[in-house]
Amino acid sequence: MNENKIQKLKYPIGEFIKPEPIEESHLKEWIQIIENLPKELTALIEYLSIEQLNWQYRPSGWTIKQVAHHLADSHLNAWIRFKLALTEDNPTIRPYDEGKWALSSDALENDIQDSLLILKGLHLKWAKFLRNLSQEDLEKTFYHPESDKIFSIKETIGIYAWHSQHHLSHIKQALQFEDQF
Repeated sequence: MNENKIQKLKYPIGEFIKPEPIEESHLKEWIQIIENLPKELTALIEYLSIEQLNWQYRPSGWTIKQVAHHLADSHLNAWIRFKLALTEDNPTIRPYDEGKWALSSDALENDIQDSLLILKGLHLKWAKFLRNLSQEDLEKTFYHPESDKIFSIKETIGIYAWHSQHHLSHIKQALQFEDQF
């Protein structure tokens, strides 16, 4: 498989590009995407067979179940990052090795219901939280040592909206192309 094809499979919706400036309309759209993720994910995977849950979205990529469990893990970490940024002065967040997390026993579990429940509750709470942030809150930041970059809350809303759509696209890919890998 050529490099362009692999890159397209890895980033089916492209990489996140931060708009300049971030407008109110971006934030509303992004928050809606975050709020809708659990419904969209559940509709895609709730009734898949164990065989289907173990399909990969690209060669050497994660399985559908690993993506579902990853979304719960990643978005729980994101929630903590948002809360830290809101309550502390530019805190340094703690990175984690998502690849190793995707190999942990819970991430290899065929039963995805726990992760779907986590996402449902978390995203309801998260969307309410995000809709109630002030302009000053949206400008608050955290430092990510892995990328050596400071992120604002408003930019991070966009990143996690993108992240939601990115992984939904991975699952759709796996369901469409399961016989290729």
